[in-house]
Amino acid sequence: MTTYRDAYTDIGDSEQPGGTTSYCTPAAHFSAEQGVMPGDFWTDVEFTYGTGEGSGGRWAQLTGCINPSTLDRLNVNDDGGQYDSSGGSEGTGNPVGSVCTGYNHYVELIEPAGPRACIRCCDEEEDCPTTMDTAGCPEVVPGNYFDCA
Repeated sequence: MTTYRDAYTDIGDSEQPGGTTSYCTPAAHFSAEQGVMPGDFWTDVEFTYGTGEGSGGRWAQLTGCINPSTLDRLNVNDDGGQYDSSGGSEGTGNPVGSVCTGYNHYVELIEPAGPRACIRCCDEEEDCPTTMDTAGCPEVVPGNYFDCA
């Protein structure tokens, strides 16, 4: 997951060149440049995958509840925001050039005050909507959110 580079930062304040970094589960961690997500970051999480209704392209996603206090990058009172590979003013992502390995596009929302998060990686851009960043996880990445509140 893409997250803030500096501790206790709101997503909106990290949306600038150099303001983010990636964090991975221990199983997905492959570079010293990545942080390792604590094992108890996701309190309830569901992995699902499928193909886009119109596109036929593959997608895979994680949806669920998080414990934002386990990752010092997060401000637990932040309402959250979105990172993606294809949005932004130039359509080059936020952060620019970010990717979901093995896919062409991704959209991710972290909502620490929720407390929930979601990420969807897609072959086709239409399966990863980047224009609904204030709508929240359930609208952008439909899935199981386990009544996170």
